[in-house]
Amino acid sequence: MTLSYKKLWHQLIDKEMTKTELQKAAGLSWGTVAKLNRGENVNTSILMRICAVLDCDISEIMEIVRDKKAE
Repeated sequence: MTLSYKKLWHQLIDKEMTKTELQKAAGLSWGTVAKLNRGENVNTSILMRICAVLDCDISEIMEIVRDKKAE
C-alpha cells in the first residue's frame, strides 16, 4: 500500500492556492512539501496543520492506495 496526496493537490486547485502559499500558511519546510510530492510519510501533526489551513478533513487531502498484485 502507498499514500497518495492527489486529493491535496486537487484541494489546492479548487482553492486557487499554490504549493508555495500552502507551505507558508501551514509553516511547512520545503523538505515536507517534497515528501508530499513523492507520496512519502509525513507527521500527522503536519497533516493536521494542512487541514486547518484548507479547512478540510484529513480524508480530503490523502488516501491509501492498495498496490496491484502481480499475477
